[in-house]
Amino acid sequence: MQTESARALAMRATRDRILDVALEVLGRSPDASMADIASAAGVVRRTVYGHFPTRADLVRSLTRRAVAEISAVLAEVDSSDRAADAVWADFIARLWPVAHRYQALLALRRGEYGDEIHALLGPVDLVLADLVQRGQDSRAFGQHLPAGILSQLAYAAVFSIADSDFATDALGVRAATVTSLLMLGVPRSRAKKLADDRS
Repeated sequence: MQTESARALAMRATRDRILDVALEVLGRSPDASMADIASAAGVVRRTVYGHFPTRADLVRSLTRRAVAEISAVLAEVDSSDRAADAVWADFIARLWPVAHRYQALLALRRGEYGDEIHALLGPVDLVLADLVQRGQDSRAFGQHLPAGILSQLAYAAVFSIADSDFATDALGVRAATVTSLLMLGVPRSRAKKLADDRS
């Protein structure tokens, strides 16, 4: 019984290591093969395929892990008694390292796995739409678009800036926070203050 438990722990550790390495390898080269990932992880291809029978399974697992981390960040900062724009600013500040960690998904979502990645992100989309709706109801956010569309545009802007930032490091979380808040209809002075308070 104890040996089985140790074996399960070792398998989980190997699986996690493969996922960590896959994020790095795919972040550098979205077209990297399973063999490239195995080599970088220091395991044979059979080990990678034992955990992830196809490349799609690997991408799915990476996306589920990202969704879990993003959801955890949202749960930490969201509270119905706080101003929606402050919650959004906190969310972006804490999301930024996660966005950088999952750089590979930014590239992969533009390819053959895009639809599946977007579908797996569905629960996050719903929570963000609810937050934006709350902001619209309290007049913290603009009402120029329905909450679901507006939240997606503001969220996409954050990831567009993150995608650009990987190469240049010139923009950063402040730019992402201010830009997304402006898109949500927050006045410029308030958007800058919220971003500065979190710098």
